[in-house]
Amino acid sequence: MSVPGQAALKVNATSRRMITGAVMAATIMNSLDTTIANVALPHIQGSVSASQDQITWVLTSYIVAAAIMTPMTGWLAGRFGQRRVLMVSIFGFTVASGLCGIAQNLGEIVGFRLLQGVFGAALIPSSQAVLLDINPPERHGQAMSVWVMGAILGPILGPALGGWLTDNLTWRWVFYINLPVGVLAFFGISTFLHGEGQARSVKLDFIGFATLALAIGSLQMMLDRGQQQDWFSSREIGIEAGLAALFFYLFLVQTFTAKQPFINPRLFLDRNFLGCSIIGFVLGTVLFAVLSLLPPMLENLMGYPVVTTGLVTMPRGIGTLISTFLVGRLVRKVDNRLLMAVGLFLSAASLVMMSRMSLFMDERLVMISGFVQGLGTGLVFVPLSTMAFATLDQRFRAEGTAMFTLIRNIGSAIGISALQVVAIRNNEIVHSRLVEGLRPDNPAVANLPAPFSLSEVHGIAALNGEVTRQAAMVSYVDAFWFLSILSFGAIFLLLLVRKPRRAVAPPQVHME
Repeated sequence: MSVPGQAALKVNATSRRMITGAVMAATIMNSLDTTIANVALPHIQGSVSASQDQITWVLTSYIVAAAIMTPMTGWLAGRFGQRRVLMVSIFGFTVASGLCGIAQNLGEIVGFRLLQGVFGAALIPSSQAVLLDINPPERHGQAMSVWVMGAILGPILGPALGGWLTDNLTWRWVFYINLPVGVLAFFGISTFLHGEGQARSVKLDFIGFATLALAIGSLQMMLDRGQQQDWFSSREIGIEAGLAALFFYLFLVQTFTAKQPFINPRLFLDRNFLGCSIIGFVLGTVLFAVLSLLPPMLENLMGYPVVTTGLVTMPRGIGTLISTFLVGRLVRKVDNRLLMAVGLFLSAASLVMMSRMSLFMDERLVMISGFVQGLGTGLVFVPLSTMAFATLDQRFRAEGTAMFTLIRNIGSAIGISALQVVAIRNNEIVHSRLVEGLRPDNPAVANLPAPFSLSEVHGIAALNGEVTRQAAMVSYVDAFWFLSILSFGAIFLLLLVRKPRRAVAPPQVHME
């Protein structure tokens, strides 16, 4: 996201290459962190003695912090300069990664992940902006192609690298791996990138920012702690829900009454931006919910080693890489809405495939369904970013980029929390229903094979363990069915998007 009014930076060819390398290191470090921790999640859970619903805080704390701080990126860059913001972001993200690695309990790792999110929010848009600033306009397409490769490379390498590090070292190395990369990126930027561009005195609507941040934080606390506190039977959850509603109301009042609001409401008068933002919300919900559900399912129920989990989930990133390059050639020749429809259909089809998973399947179904979902994600992502800004007034481009990312990140955080709650609740319901049929007078279970039994203690324990596994698998399958319906429903949201009358500008992919 290039900040309006920032002057292009003049650098020689050698400096440009070094800056590009440093920027790509920062980009890969950030994008890698979105997937590398997912594979290690069950190991982190055991190390810090957290329950299944509590361990999701490791993912959602990062996403929420990044979501809250992302809209600040444009203001910070305009106020302090792009170079300074990028350097502080790299330094803070690297330090926070090291702190995550030495965390000793759930509270510490969640707190340090919050710090990662705060500093990581500006890494992707700032790195994109720096590449645009150091390259002349005729090289922008080439620069963005390199940038997209770095942004996609992280999710591809993340599962396999995270699995290898966790299996051969410990889960702490999924965070320590950021330290050398962060150091190289910091010294590369500080050494070869000179000049801050044109810093501007920009007024910040602090009330709007604060009320939005508090609304998002209260909502996420309600979602994360709802299962543990038995939802609205708990006073705490009622208070958190009330605070979320109150702060969101105050944010809306401030937005529609302030002279210079934190988020300009005229953004949502653009039909394409509104429609694409809603689709982005759904896409974030589906994609990150799947990424949070699969590793625990494969490792806890299927008994996959962490390295194997990383390898079988890696095809998703490969599919995204392939479709991203393909869509770059098609986006000017084919109606973007058709590309998005095909992508959403593939995503929904992959989830239907996942709903056929069982405890007796092999890894092929996991790999094929992941690859298909990756293809669908890539087909949606680039056209979605293009269409969202195709008809938006140039004055709102910077704000729109931040808001577009914010909405998708909120969808991601809600998707992770909500689907974990659904899986846990459904697990309990299915378990109770299965147990109802395990009676001595039921002919279907009269002659159970060893080691199962209804009369001996060890046999009852073995039978309960198997019922628990089966119930958990059913709850995961039901979650995938729900997500497939959500993906199919998102296709109809394309009716909100219209084809722009003027030619669509080259896609600027916003993957933060």
